[in-house]
Amino acid sequence: VQLQASGGGLVQAGGSLRLSCTTSRRTSSNNAVGWFRQAPGKEREFVATIAWNGGSTTYGDSVLGRFAISRDNAKNMVYLQMNSLKPEDTAVYYCAVSRTSYGSRSSTGYQYWGQGTQVTVSS
Repeated sequence: VQLQASGGGLVQAGGSLRLSCTTSRRTSSNNAVGWFRQAPGKEREFVATIAWNGGSTTYGDSVLGRFAISRDNAKNMVYLQMNSLKPEDTAVYYCAVSRTSYGSRSSTGYQYWGQGTQVTVSS
């Protein structure tokens, strides 16, 4: 299974970015997909997850109301729309495929991980 996250970059505080995650067809329609992030010197943090059919989403407390996760199974894509970005959102963002159809907040619930994409928010 291959995952590829993209869309990161440098943005000013208050700005927006949309991250994309390309998944392989074998997993994209049966498994939940999640986004996590890791800042230097910090543990990996749960950001958001979306169920296999897009019918259920869950967000981390720090991004609730600002970020939105979505998916297009026909295109094998999962997206993370990030609005009202803050400097504390600076991190490497990873997408991951869950072991089940409904994702979890724990990274142990995910079996495949893509290479991350750097998001830097300047103040």
